[in-house]
Amino acid sequence: MKKIGILFGQERSFPNAFVERINSKQVKGITAEPVKIDKVVQGESSGYAVIIDRISQDVPFYRAYLKNAALCGTAVINNPFWWSADEKFFNNCLSTKIEVAVPKTVILPSKELPTDTAELSFSNLSYPLDWEGIFSYVGFPAYMKPFAGGGWKNVYKLTDMNDFFEKHAETGQLVMLLQEEIVFEEYYRCYCIGGKHVRIMSYEPRNPHHLRYAADFKPSAEKLKMMTEIVLKINQYLGYDFNTVELALRDGVPYAIDFCNPAPDADIKSVGQENFDWVVETAANYAIEKALAQEDGKDNLTWGEYIKRSANGKPLY
Repeated sequence: MKKIGILFGQERSFPNAFVERINSKQVKGITAEPVKIDKVVQGESSGYAVIIDRISQDVPFYRAYLKNAALCGTAVINNPFWWSADEKFFNNCLSTKIEVAVPKTVILPSKELPTDTAELSFSNLSYPLDWEGIFSYVGFPAYMKPFAGGGWKNVYKLTDMNDFFEKHAETGQLVMLLQEEIVFEEYYRCYCIGGKHVRIMSYEPRNPHHLRYAADFKPSAEKLKMMTEIVLKINQYLGYDFNTVELALRDGVPYAIDFCNPAPDADIKSVGQENFDWVVETAANYAIEKALAQEDGKDNLTWGEYIKRSANGKPLY
């Protein structure tokens, strides 16, 4: 019997529905359950063919557990090694090379010195930075947000240079991105599962959290095709099995705004019944597919085109 597990935190609607949906399909040799951990011993199997990870970004113990599980043959969704290495600034950098439009973005050193560092730790950093060049490149209004993490935490809208310096002073040891504002006509949040299944959802990021999926943009068939291709390209390069991509359309051009979301919101109260049903069904089917293909003693992780091309000495893009 091959077990599919889901590792999660405070959320309930998606994990419970995911387990129920898999078990209701009664696939021979496949069962699903919440992951159970009572000890983690180096080099020992987790006992799961597949684990969907919904929480290790917040729990380092779980991330280490998943790396050991992957080493022993578990297909972890998403790849814990790549997830540990990835962050939003690299996502934007890569997009500039694979012809995906993104807002003009720069990364900034933290306002405060990181713990256990001193001024001499930054001997290679010019001070002051070329603020004039940075502001000229990005422009105002602009957004400032952490280069890693999510959940709309520590996100600022900035009106001018003075506003920037005032708000940046509040960010402590956070490494921040300064990003061009994209004034959009339409906005979409797009699930991508398995690097092949895409669901494009109208989304209004300016609404309160529980009303963001209440948007009613109506993309043409041409726009749907264009956005689907962008979502697939991004996820195939990054190697995520389960991710969301946010696209803002300005003058008909989709700009990828946020696409490092390997544990995306899937709560029924926020995404709505129709989207919830799609993500549960698609995730369940993909997990079963991965379990049936999983082989002990092999690497069963998904690796993106960027890593595969690097490892094989091929052109990166």
